[in-house]
Amino acid sequence: MALLLIIIFICGSISSHTSVASRSQSEFRVSGRALYKLDISWPKNPEYFTGQVFGVAVNHLAGLVYVAQRGDNVPKVLVFSTDGDFLQAWNTSSLEMPHGIFLANASADPTVWITDVGNGSYGHTVKQYSPSGKLLQVLGSPGKAGSSLSPLQFDQPAEIFVHSSGEIYIVDGDGGMNNRLIKLSRDLQVLWMHGEKGQGLAQFYIPHSVAVDSYQRVWVADRGNKRIQVFNSVTGDWLGSWGSCFKEDAPYSVRLTPDQKYMVVAQLNTNQVTLLEAPPVGIIGQCQVISSIQLAEDVKPHLVDLDLKTAALYVAEIGANQAQKFIPVTAAGV
Repeated sequence: MALLLIIIFICGSISSHTSVASRSQSEFRVSGRALYKLDISWPKNPEYFTGQVFGVAVNHLAGLVYVAQRGDNVPKVLVFSTDGDFLQAWNTSSLEMPHGIFLANASADPTVWITDVGNGSYGHTVKQYSPSGKLLQVLGSPGKAGSSLSPLQFDQPAEIFVHSSGEIYIVDGDGGMNNRLIKLSRDLQVLWMHGEKGQGLAQFYIPHSVAVDSYQRVWVADRGNKRIQVFNSVTGDWLGSWGSCFKEDAPYSVRLTPDQKYMVVAQLNTNQVTLLEAPPVGIIGQCQVISSIQLAEDVKPHLVDLDLKTAALYVAEIGANQAQKFIPVTAAGV
C-alpha cells in the first residue's frame, strides 16, 4: 500500500510539473492583426535551457539558432537548429554575463558577437566568436569599465548590430555610466557617436537594443526614456522618435521583419511582444501598433531575433528561462 501511494505521488508530481511547463510554453494571446503563432514543437528538448535566457541570434542560411543564457555552472551559449534539435553547448570560460547576441555575415564567414555586462575580468566587453565558440576578438578593455574611445572602453554594453557592410553599431549602457550609441568602421574606427545621458533629442537613458533598416536608418530602444529613437546611419543625424506606443512599458528590443514592414519590440514588464508598422523611407511619423502577442505572466521577453529566410521570430525570455519560436501566419503575409 505504501509503495502504491509513493508511485501515485511521483506520477502526480511529474504530471503537475509537465502541466506547468506546458502552460508556460503555450499561454499567449494575440490582439490586433494575427501575424504570428507559437511553434510549440521548438525546441524539441527545452530541458537544455538551464539558466536565464537573455538573447537569441539566427543564422538563416545555416539554419542555426544561438541562445545566450546566464547562470553559475551553465553553458553560456546553446546552439539549436531552426527545426528544434539541440546541437551544441559552448563550454567557454571567456563569457561572464552575456546580454546581447548577434549573428554577422551569414553568407560568407559567419561569426557570433556577444556583449558581456559582467563585472569580472572578462566583463564590459563585446566579443566575437566563431560559430563553434572559439574566441576571435575582444572589443573594449576586459574587466575595466570606462568611457574612453581610444582605447575603446564600455560599461555594460547592451547590444551590437553588425551591418552587411561590416560597419558596427553598439549601444553601450545597460545601467552603467555610459548611455551611448557608437558607430564603428570595419577596421574599428569610431565614425560617429551620441553619448549624453538625458531625455532630449539624441540623448539616452539605458540604450538597450539597436538595428539598422534598408533605408539607412538606425533604430535604438531607449529603454529608460520609454521610446525608440531613429538616426541616419551615414551621418548620425537624429531623424525622429517614437514614444506614444510605450506609455505602459519601455521597448527592450528593436528588430525588423525581413520584408521591413514591421518593427518587433519586446516589452519585458508587460510580457508583450509588439509589432509596429515600420515607416517607409523618408518618414518617421508616429508609431502604430499592428499586432501584440501577450505572453504568460512573468515570462519577461528580453531580446528577439528573426530568421531572415522564413521570418520566424525567436524570443529570449529571462523570466521563463527559455527561448520561444513564433512562425508567421501564412495568410498574414509577413
